[in-house]
Amino acid sequence: MAAKILLAIFIAMSCCVSSTVVAEQKSDNRACIDMVKDGFRPIDENRQTRFLGKVAEDTARCRGGEKAAQYRATPWVDWSNYWATGDASSLKEGSKAKTIFGEHLKPNGRGIDGSLMDLEYQRVELIKFNLFDNYTYEDYVKGRGNKEGPAIKVWNEMRLDKDDPFYEAVGGEGEQRCSGELIRHRTLSGICNDLYNPKMGANGTYFARNVDFASTYPRLGKNQLARNRHSDSENGMRLGLLTPDPQLISRTLFSRQQQQNNNCNDGLGSGNNAISDECDYIKAPFFNVLAAFWIQFMTHDWFSHLEEGRNQSKLVPVGCKTDHAEALGCRPGDRMEPALIAQHSEPETFRHNNERYLKRAYMTTENTTTAWWDASQIYGYDAISHKRVIRDPQDNAKLHLPDGYLPVLQPCDTNSSDDCAVQPQWQGQEATAFPDNWNIGLSFYHNLFVREHNYFVERFRAMQQAHPNRDSGLRHPDRPQQAILYSQVSDEELYNAARLVVSAMIAKIHTIEWTTQLLYNDPLYRGMNSNWFGLFNLEESSQVSSIIKKITHNEENYFSRMSNWLARVFRDKDEPQKANSWYSVFASGAGIFGLQNARHEGALWWKKDNWDISNPEHVNGGVNHFGSPFNFPEEFTSVYRLHPLVPDLIEMRNYQDANQINAKVPVMRTVRGEATAQMRQYGLENWALAMGRQRLGALHLQNHPRFLQNLPMPHLDSPSKKIDVVALDIIRDRERGVPRFNEFRRQIGLKTLTSYDDFIDQRLDKSDPNRIAQEDVVAKIRQIFGTHQCDASKVISDAQLTDNGEPINDCHGAPDGSEVDNIEDVDLAVGWLAEYTRPHGFAISETQFHIFIINASRRLFSDRFFTSSFRPEFYSTLGYEWVLHNGPLDECPFELEKNNDGLAQCNEPEKSNGHTVAVSPLKRVLLRNIPELNEQLMPVVNVFDPWARDRGDYYSLAWKPRPGAESDPAFQD
Repeated sequence: MAAKILLAIFIAMSCCVSSTVVAEQKSDNRACIDMVKDGFRPIDENRQTRFLGKVAEDTARCRGGEKAAQYRATPWVDWSNYWATGDASSLKEGSKAKTIFGEHLKPNGRGIDGSLMDLEYQRVELIKFNLFDNYTYEDYVKGRGNKEGPAIKVWNEMRLDKDDPFYEAVGGEGEQRCSGELIRHRTLSGICNDLYNPKMGANGTYFARNVDFASTYPRLGKNQLARNRHSDSENGMRLGLLTPDPQLISRTLFSRQQQQNNNCNDGLGSGNNAISDECDYIKAPFFNVLAAFWIQFMTHDWFSHLEEGRNQSKLVPVGCKTDHAEALGCRPGDRMEPALIAQHSEPETFRHNNERYLKRAYMTTENTTTAWWDASQIYGYDAISHKRVIRDPQDNAKLHLPDGYLPVLQPCDTNSSDDCAVQPQWQGQEATAFPDNWNIGLSFYHNLFVREHNYFVERFRAMQQAHPNRDSGLRHPDRPQQAILYSQVSDEELYNAARLVVSAMIAKIHTIEWTTQLLYNDPLYRGMNSNWFGLFNLEESSQVSSIIKKITHNEENYFSRMSNWLARVFRDKDEPQKANSWYSVFASGAGIFGLQNARHEGALWWKKDNWDISNPEHVNGGVNHFGSPFNFPEEFTSVYRLHPLVPDLIEMRNYQDANQINAKVPVMRTVRGEATAQMRQYGLENWALAMGRQRLGALHLQNHPRFLQNLPMPHLDSPSKKIDVVALDIIRDRERGVPRFNEFRRQIGLKTLTSYDDFIDQRLDKSDPNRIAQEDVVAKIRQIFGTHQCDASKVISDAQLTDNGEPINDCHGAPDGSEVDNIEDVDLAVGWLAEYTRPHGFAISETQFHIFIINASRRLFSDRFFTSSFRPEFYSTLGYEWVLHNGPLDECPFELEKNNDGLAQCNEPEKSNGHTVAVSPLKRVLLRNIPELNEQLMPVVNVFDPWARDRGDYYSLAWKPRPGAESDPAFQD
């Protein structure tokens, strides 16, 4: 199958020169011919001239006709205008195929294939140009010994420190390597995921960056480019921590617009949960409230800048500096704790090839949780958080769920104790490792996945009872040949196996379910599934794309055999850059999950798997850090500020009468300790239904929850006892040195904007109300961020050139001395929320998406428990199959099907958007842990799509009810 699909793409591209596609317009045919004659662009060696998502006119016409060519002049990526990348209106039939590979000759095939190639270019060049580690960057640039930087795998900076309790266990002062009990499961502090780099991803390690160190902290004006970008002769330096005023930005650009007398009351409602209460918000039709809280559940696992919920122990202002700002509703009395900074000193520098580089960013911050996808928000990430994790006293392999819900945190004897596990603001909440910013959504997911943990333990216990002498699949690396029978598995071994299973299920849900609904179109459905399974051959999960081998300069890395074979066939020895082009065509990201988790030798009946848990090269062999130790970058935390997703009021329902809204509960009444009471009052099943049916908010300006602009903070001794979370988010980005929007785009390989007007979606007619609303928002952006008289002699960036190959200057193409927008000053969050031009079905902006492209792959590539250590030896046989099949196959809600290899699969009975899909992992989790939802969930394909919405044909965004939901009042508005 892999060979057929790969060869199809090659034939599709080369056969465009034939006349088989006779039904198309001559101009599109001619464009395909000229595109193939020109060949594919190489992977760039210079970040200034890298691929920016913009293609040549012939390429655009071949892949998307006139529409794709029409919008090439805009700053936004071209692939979103190709055929078949939107809903049914983007499809074009094309002539009947004349070959078995004909689907790739048709316009729709060219559009999808072209989109995937554009995305692969972007992924490849992001990995190449955007890895900046605050520990090891000098090695990355200069290399070490005979190795180029991207091929380095082991770093002294990733050794455990002497004060680590496992320092001696991994080798102490000698060569450090994790072994024995330390490699069997996910560790509390995150050490020993990589056997040779024990410290990597552990709590307390520095956040990385996805932008050049010199571009960070622009408000400090540390270099000439930053000063050129953000200053002018009349105003001087235009940026500061509170300049422009973050509370003014919040109230002018972020506040949800409300109709009069709707009882919203800044998100608090009327006080009695009345169904007549209404807090207006811009709704996304294809995403539900479960999805909004899911991402907060994820980020609590991935990163935190806080120490036990706190920053520095002092209070500073957060803006609202003028009467005008105060008149809009902001509060001069708001205060915040300044961000924790790990390193304030000036960074050292080094030289390479006559260029000067910073060794790290101007300041650094620490990730105080583990960077791995290890469900640390449930299980803990350090000694104090682990105290909040309560095991079941009746079965120590389980987590405690008295009456089916998590227990409540118990207060400390004294809150002044250094090892107190409960801050005052957390009292009354459910007991879990990461209790900060608690709300009903977090309560829901923590209770759900603790149930999943316990469900797995119960199934394992049943195997222990029924088959005590059967091999559990688990092994100890010190005794690799000795089977661990079910009867021999200890409570601790079972607990840790359950954690591996829960973590993998969460990662799978996020990758192939949440993200494919967040980015609701066919290229991203295929792309995200390729990240997990592999695009070209779902069974060849032990292979990875040839392009990764190219980037890492490492001939020993793992690549798709068929991609590599085709690349060799079409390699031009005299023009190696063209050979790289073929790599970009055939690179597929051919399945990261389970990468190198088998070592097959022999063939036919002699074929066997020689993978060995006692061999560290086998255990660790699937990871790839691309020459830069893994941690989340600071920019990743910034693009996950997704608060507009959350509504102010949740429409409560009862699963026995799902079409009826019974109450509207303010989210503000479900935060911190109030979440516990609300969860028990309505029940897990009814909260699931309420959040599953309700649409979340669109990620746009003027759509931020009112309650979060007025969030009570009683534990802060400030005059207002409140905080505006929008203002806080803006300040945090400024404190942590995130570049402003336009330079951020240039740094990650996207086109620069030249004025605020570029935010307006040019695809809309000028009379369209949506365009008029966008123009009004742009006018407010101009009012806040202002204009200046430009100086064409000032170069403002070294990350990108103009279309003419010249440095970008302060005038952005306008004549010297012109009045131009201060587009360079726009904060990142303001900019990406103002991106109204987005690919079809994108809940996020293309700027956010680019940070996702690089990090979505890396957090899988770098984690051995998702690659070479995804094995029964770690997960148990039951756990291994649980992750593969989304749970026990004997619990599939539909009749099992057989794939081409004769293996059983649990699939939905009907195709969705043209694809055969498995019953989704979250749907399976909900069905087995909340059986009351069976009737409501059976028609659902993706749990993050509003449950009563008819998905329609081919990525429809229409808001219309599925059969049986016609009376739901949500479809009457």
